[in-house]
Amino acid sequence: VGRPCVFLFFYLCGDRTGAEKSLYFERPQFRRGDLLEVRRTLFTHFGIYLGDDRVAHLIPDILPVLTADSRQIQEMVTNTRLLLGVLSKRASVRADSVEDFAYGAGILLNAMDRAARRSPLSGEEVARRAERLLGPVSYSLLWNNCEHFVTYCRYGSAQSLQTDQVRRNVALTALLGLLSMVWFGISCSTALPTLLIPFTLWMAS
Repeated sequence: VGRPCVFLFFYLCGDRTGAEKSLYFERPQFRRGDLLEVRRTLFTHFGIYLGDDRVAHLIPDILPVLTADSRQIQEMVTNTRLLLGVLSKRASVRADSVEDFAYGAGILLNAMDRAARRSPLSGEEVARRAERLLGPVSYSLLWNNCEHFVTYCRYGSAQSLQTDQVRRNVALTALLGLLSMVWFGISCSTALPTLLIPFTLWMAS
């Protein structure tokens, strides 16, 4: 889908190196089971190429909770749908065109293979795993996002390198908020971290 999957804040991308640029390909070179990656300013979105110009990807979306009308659900995910999906922890694995998935960004092909702990499964097995998961799913910013989806499909084990840092930030936020409450009590200066503690822990669940 064109709209980004919200990792909201946390993932800052640097300039692409020459090696990275060499991994950007035109659509005819995609093969069934390839892992596609599109980089934004603050996050990276991932999908699995199914063939026939279709990409399976997990994206937060509230609409499948509200209606069973497949035509409405298949329409472009708006920012409102996406944000409400994050807050309600609902998402869907959907198949969209390469163009809608990329939303104008360059596509990095199988770049995660270099960092993954496991070798990729066969392309057909990767695609079949993705196809079996199409439909509504639960969403967690830290435990079940688009990167977990593609790593499960391609490597057989769900993980998210992108959110490892996020989990550390959540723990640090909670710790600092608790310490500020202990040392300074509740005041204007400590109210914000105090409110952030339950919110960040809830989002991390």
